[in-house]
Amino acid sequence: MNSKQLFHFHTITEYHRAAGLPKPTHPLISLVHMEDLSKPMAEDAFSMIYDFYSIAMKRVTNTKFKYGQQVQDFDEGVLFFMSPGQVFGVEIEKGNGSYKREGWMILIHPDFLWNTPVAKTIKQYEFFNYSVYEALFLSDKEETMLNTIAQSIEQEYQGNIDRFSQSVIIAQLELLLTYSERFYQRQFITRKVTSHEILSKLEDLLTHYFTSGALVEKGLPSVTYIAENLNISPGYLSSLLKSLTGQNTQQHLHNKLIELAKQKLSTTNLSVSEIAYELGFEHLQSFSKLFKTKTNFSPMEFRQSFN
Repeated sequence: MNSKQLFHFHTITEYHRAAGLPKPTHPLISLVHMEDLSKPMAEDAFSMIYDFYSIAMKRVTNTKFKYGQQVQDFDEGVLFFMSPGQVFGVEIEKGNGSYKREGWMILIHPDFLWNTPVAKTIKQYEFFNYSVYEALFLSDKEETMLNTIAQSIEQEYQGNIDRFSQSVIIAQLELLLTYSERFYQRQFITRKVTSHEILSKLEDLLTHYFTSGALVEKGLPSVTYIAENLNISPGYLSSLLKSLTGQNTQQHLHNKLIELAKQKLSTTNLSVSEIAYELGFEHLQSFSKLFKTKTNFSPMEFRQSFN
């Protein structure tokens, strides 16, 4: 089997067929029990792309899941999310014959959400764009709560479908997503060591970028550039900063830039135009507008306040 084999599933039915599962009860939504997946789809590393949403609670021994260059084991129960089009990699450990899966996976085709409130709100949950290694680690109590919701969704779509069925499932799905958002915000706080390590690396990265002349050569770094250098996803970085500082990545970046501008305005004889150039602005007006927005002073007014 080619180690780079890619499985692209356009429908939930296609996934069920490839995984050796019975045809789904409902073509647009399915809850898969991980223990029903007796073996991986390939004997070596492989990747998958879904054209539907996935919410997965997984414990899989002797298996590592990979996203980019990051590898995460799932010996403990964690929750992670995938939106349509994301690439999800799996690596099978060699030399150990046991292979055990626990947990569940809810698969939701976008068509199931059509003309419901979740069709819009689901795109606002940033954790659907986190990487697999930025999964949500749950307490036993939290896991029990989400397991109960997942069971309710399964019971509803496997029962007698009527005109209320979709509304009931959508309500349960909204509840699951709301709890997940709450639990992620808790995780940013409770996993302080990891969170503050990321913040420390962010400060070091920005300090080096600002003092290396990169602002003049390349302009302000993009959120994607920053996230890639920190080995995390842009969405996770933004959510982490919002939780710890109240600002998203772009706002944090602009505030660091304004602090540097204040320093140059108050301690050097450089003209405002020269400072704007050193900070990577092609046009003085853009720099002045940002500075005014952040401080309520023009750059010249700020400088004059020190005289």
